[in-house]
Amino acid sequence: MHRRSLPALILGVPLAGILAHVAAQDGATRRISIRARVPDRSGTVYLTGNLPELGPWNPEQRAMEGTGGERHLALDVPAGMVLEFKLTLGSWTREGLGPSGEAMPNFRVTADADREVTVEIGSFKNDPRYYMSDTQGSGVLGTLVYWHDVPSRHLRAARHVSIWLPPGYRNSGLARYPVLYMHDGQNLFDARIANTGIDWGIDEAVVRSAAAGRMPEVIVVGVWNTADRLREYSPWHWGPAYGRFLIEELMPEVNAELRTRTGPRHTTVMGSSLGALISFDLCRRHPHVFGAAGCVSTAFPLSEADFTDEPQASTRPLIVRDIERGLRFPRGPRLYFDHGTSRAYAGYAPLLAQVTQWLIRQGHREGRDFVARRIEGAEHNEAAWRARLDDVLAFLYRAR
Repeated sequence: MHRRSLPALILGVPLAGILAHVAAQDGATRRISIRARVPDRSGTVYLTGNLPELGPWNPEQRAMEGTGGERHLALDVPAGMVLEFKLTLGSWTREGLGPSGEAMPNFRVTADADREVTVEIGSFKNDPRYYMSDTQGSGVLGTLVYWHDVPSRHLRAARHVSIWLPPGYRNSGLARYPVLYMHDGQNLFDARIANTGIDWGIDEAVVRSAAAGRMPEVIVVGVWNTADRLREYSPWHWGPAYGRFLIEELMPEVNAELRTRTGPRHTTVMGSSLGALISFDLCRRHPHVFGAAGCVSTAFPLSEADFTDEPQASTRPLIVRDIERGLRFPRGPRLYFDHGTSRAYAGYAPLLAQVTQWLIRQGHREGRDFVARRIEGAEHNEAAWRARLDDVLAFLYRAR
């Protein structure tokens, strides 16, 4: 597999799509008419969001109507649902930016009546090569390397990988390092390309935590998501294939080219929302590979209804179904769970309580084998995850 330290395309997906709405129970809908002001020569503009007919969150699923600087699209939205949406030029590499050139949070509108909404897009993101040819401009501590278009026999889309080497790596001789694998890798290091304009700051957190003696220096491998994020990060859909990509294809390359420590004691996985869900499942399925998982804002409410617009699709969380069918979690891997208390987290607390009680019934000890934390006032976004990253790393890397 030929590697190039070249800038790579970003394929980001907003994180709150499947979790931030309350749909009507009677089938009623409301007409939401969206009008967008965009730069005059933008070409085809797409609207993406948390409706099934928008992907969900497929950046090239639904083209808006109109030309020039005015675009429009009308949607029939289940009454009571909080519609979330963004605009793109057909991929997450070309996401719409605010009037001052900043990445914006999702636009939101509650479908409690027929509404017309007007949004303003100041510009669209440049091709990531524009930003990533200048790694110094990212402000990253240490060294950032990009692997471009990494293919897989198990998944239909190639993806890009960001590899971060801690500051001491280049001058540490034969020293070997533990590895932290993370999902949604485009959001980790560079605010210029992160979906919300705020990156996790994982490089800063590792440097800070290692200096304080709370963890060793580690290599971070950030696996970028694709337009298939929802299914690839779902344990009940393409998640097992995604795991095979990581374990059978990507990890051997990482271990061959870098000075890594291997085995579950030295291999950790982490992500947020759906990335947290797949991190949990990777430890469950592969305890011989991953020794700990950072499951930040775990998307346990995921149900079959999130994958289809069929009205009969079940909204029952798939994790609850599996627990009742006798799902087990192996001894060994340690789990960090948390959730915030903002509106986006409706339903998280009782589901996490069910999961923790399920772990306890199997003999896993809270505080030793797992923790489940409530983060008061925290939102469901990169800024919130960045703010508590030191505590997550402290648990994952405390003496095992």
